[in-house]
Amino acid sequence: MDTTRLHDCARERAAELPASTAGFPFGPDHEVHKVCGKVFLLMTELAGEPVATLKADPEDSEFLRGAHPDITPGYHMNKRHWITVRPGGQVDEQLLRDLVTESYLLVVEKVPRAQRPVDPASFGRD
Repeated sequence: MDTTRLHDCARERAAELPASTAGFPFGPDHEVHKVCGKVFLLMTELAGEPVATLKADPEDSEFLRGAHPDITPGYHMNKRHWITVRPGGQVDEQLLRDLVTESYLLVVEKVPRAQRPVDPASFGRD
């Protein structure tokens, strides 16, 4: 994925998810997407390069980092539970969309059941 599409693709997917909100609580250079007040996507630039930081299951995170050189431990986040995606490698738009969705669902799982906008066990599964 090229540098111009990374943020646009992640932003588009986040906007499609139920009860997702976007804002800039850390300043104009850090776009944050939340569900039920909890962060599931952070976007910024590092050394002029766009990056997206997402929540990930620790085992999935380890696998993804091993399989994709453009996926690294989460920038300024817990390195076991967050990943950072950089442009230019093998991560295509569909994988990024899936990673945004998975991050969202991992966060929704921790929200009290009565407040969840979707059932994380069945959302998006036909």
